[in-house]
Amino acid sequence: MAELPVIKRLRKEMEVLKRELTVDLPKELERARAHGDLSENAEWAMAKQRQEFLRARVGNLEARIGELMMINLDSIPRDTVGLGSRVSLEDLDEGGVIIEFEIVVPEEVDGAQNRISLSSPLGRALIGKTEEDDIEVVTPKGKRAYIVKRLTTIHALLAIENGNSKA
Repeated sequence: MAELPVIKRLRKEMEVLKRELTVDLPKELERARAHGDLSENAEWAMAKQRQEFLRARVGNLEARIGELMMINLDSIPRDTVGLGSRVSLEDLDEGGVIIEFEIVVPEEVDGAQNRISLSSPLGRALIGKTEEDDIEVVTPKGKRAYIVKRLTTIHALLAIENGNSKA
């Protein structure tokens, strides 16, 4: 069964952090310990803080990966906007300008790349829509109107990524 692309990225981050925690940081702690009195050793204190941070981050990543693994890609619609979809919208309030968005999980949100969360106002308005559907969204700038011009679901995107043109 296919998995969300974000899981691969989070696993890679976790591997890097685990290496630092188990290989690099113990060496730092040993060097700091060699400087003597640990109660006034800034290097020791910094390394211990980093160790605590890394343990917490690895724990968070393990938990989040577990949550994301529970998402069944087969339950994501193949013909309407859902998690992982890329959507081209015509902005009716900006003279028909076309804007493309990708619907992502919170870890992947990036406004500069138009990667929006399912739970954002626009994300919520898009869920379940198909090509040529009209949507209205209340944003901080007021009410906005769009038309869905093109939709590519996560199934089609994964098929393309895997060299298969069928969704």
